[in-house]
Amino acid sequence: MTHPVLIVGASMGGLRTAEAFRRFGYTGPITVIGDEPYAPYNRPPLSKEVLAETVSHEAVAFEQRESTADVNWVFGTRVQSADLEHNVVTDANGDVHPYSALVIATGLRPRRLSVANGELRGRHAVRTLDDAIALRADLTPGARVVIVGAGFIGCEVAATARTLGCDVTVVAPGIHPMQRSLGTELAAEMQRRHEAKGVVFRMKTNAIDLVGESSVEGVVLDDGTTVPCDVLVEAIGSHENIEWLEGNDLDLSAGVRANNDLRALRQNGDPWNNVFVVGDVARFPNPAYDDDARQIEHWNIPTETAKRVAQVFTEQAQGEFRPIPSFWTDQYDNHLLAYGVLALADDVKLIDGDIAGDCVFGYYRSGTMVGVCGIGMRSVVQSYRANFV
Repeated sequence: MTHPVLIVGASMGGLRTAEAFRRFGYTGPITVIGDEPYAPYNRPPLSKEVLAETVSHEAVAFEQRESTADVNWVFGTRVQSADLEHNVVTDANGDVHPYSALVIATGLRPRRLSVANGELRGRHAVRTLDDAIALRADLTPGARVVIVGAGFIGCEVAATARTLGCDVTVVAPGIHPMQRSLGTELAAEMQRRHEAKGVVFRMKTNAIDLVGESSVEGVVLDDGTTVPCDVLVEAIGSHENIEWLEGNDLDLSAGVRANNDLRALRQNGDPWNNVFVVGDVARFPNPAYDDDARQIEHWNIPTETAKRVAQVFTEQAQGEFRPIPSFWTDQYDNHLLAYGVLALADDVKLIDGDIAGDCVFGYYRSGTMVGVCGIGMRSVVQSYRANFV
């Protein structure tokens, strides 16, 4: 252990990994490299409550604990490549960083629209602090906001923009917003609640081009219509930040494939003993559900995977790694909390409350509950968490 544990990625996953290594007794050197100029901060509020206020690093920064005071934080530096055979990482400045163990925590970046007239001002995505600062400046009362994408981020931004007095249109190819995760009935109810606040949905449509000379003035849809637009928010999914790992013996077909101990796997399925993966970019099996390796992009996964990696590295891991994914979203006064993997369900049904008010839905695969989600009724939702342990 003459070289540090090197964590590439200085967001929540990188921070939680450094904290966990210290918590489980590793006292050696740790270096964390991140491409943003900021110390680790909390991303989910950037499309929710923080976006409705003044966006700043102070509003979202994680508390730095005393245990990580001796960590070498390298900010504003992008990693260019890795050589896993020789245990080194090279950054964009040409500096070489040797390591004893490598933790991949580079996460995701937004997918962007590919359109002919794309070089226009007024286009936004929401992933980083700088993204949120730029978007907040454009969310002025009366602004015509078009959001392409009706997942959680798109709907959170829609709610915030309406609260700020913007005119909001959501464009997406699905039948209802958030349907892939929530199921038809709950997704339709959330759409109704958005529409009651004035959001216009153009579902079953795609954006194919933009109108404007220097700034976006409209969004052209595949049904032949054009939606007037001053502010365009692109919330159409993500790319994994894994290009720097190309050329190594890794399975990068969808994130970084790992085993249940979160060791990165070679193409033949054998693990790299000193290379680990945490957070959104990790694709690993969870025996709580089945043996399939999946990426889970929920807020608690960076913390859970970081803890597991530290336990494995310090030889304190016990039993299988069976994390219970969880997410939450706030849209107006609707507070949704979920546990489990809702997208695995082949049957969804109301199990408590009234769908027009606070309610809880159960998500089942072949008759076995795999998830639960509620609007309000937080204690009831939490009571079902034990079903997935």
